[in-house]
Amino acid sequence: MDNSQRLEKAKEFYSKHRRFPSYAEMLKLFGLVSKNAIYKIVQKWVEEGLVAKINRKLSPTPKLFSLPLLGFVKAGFPAAADEELDFLSLEDYLVAHPESSFLLKVRSDSLNGIGILPGDLVVVEKRTQASAGDVVLARIDSEWTLKILQKEKEKAVLVSANPIYPPFYPQEELQIFGIVKGVARKL
Repeated sequence: MDNSQRLEKAKEFYSKHRRFPSYAEMLKLFGLVSKNAIYKIVQKWVEEGLVAKINRKLSPTPKLFSLPLLGFVKAGFPAAADEELDFLSLEDYLVAHPESSFLLKVRSDSLNGIGILPGDLVVVEKRTQASAGDVVLARIDSEWTLKILQKEKEKAVLVSANPIYPPFYPQEELQIFGIVKGVARKL
């Protein structure tokens, strides 16, 4: 078994157990008998930036699960795809500030006009300030919502991207808690 096969086994273990295998578990996974051999394999992964040691435990980095980015392809008329090989982690692509970001699952169709559909995951960056046109996580009159922030005569209003929903004007309070920075959807 070569190093890339070992890495795939470790990734499969992580996907199944939501944790990286211990050195003892890697001995079994890789069919090895020497913990020193495991140590050398892990050190190579650390040097390559695939895993990190945090509090004496192994943790995958976003680079571990990056996918090949093969180039660009038109979504209109058929054309040959570019074949430029690069790697990209979806986490790196969608989350600019992981220390201040979190995910929410969308439950309604009020933002379908801008491509945010029920069941989508949105990446929200914690912020208390937003600009007109931002999709915001807000608390309006003690209710949480995800809407587009607009200004009417210098007053904030939350609007949907679906014409069946009316605008929401705060009666008592409007607090911004974050701005949507990305959307993920499984097909």
